[in-house]
Amino acid sequence: MLSPIAYGLAILLNLFIIFIGLRFLLVPHAAAAGYGVPAKKDGDAAYLAIKGLRDFSYGVVGLALLAFVGPQAEAWYMLAVALVPLGDTVIVLRHGGTKATAFGIHFATAVIVLINAALLFAV
Repeated sequence: MLSPIAYGLAILLNLFIIFIGLRFLLVPHAAAAGYGVPAKKDGDAAYLAIKGLRDFSYGVVGLALLAFVGPQAEAWYMLAVALVPLGDTVIVLRHGGTKATAFGIHFATAVIVLINAALLFAV
């Protein structure tokens, strides 16, 4: 019973981060606003594209690890990658974003990723 939940959550999380990456690549200013720190219209969009590529790549790597290496590798990956939403929490707070966005989106994501890591370690 635990295995389908662990795998399903891992797949869902990886697909979600791929979606976020694509959103930053395709509609960067809307994605930045959803992230919690709106980008300036006349700012350097390269940084938004970098975030999009980073997030997209994280999702692809996560799916590849799960498919070709297994749950233990994915668990270690999730444990390490949980640092990203934790860092995002701090970034949103330091750059004028709301606490609701910082904790309700980014910190909550880190917690879910860590729970998924624990579930994958238990498989």
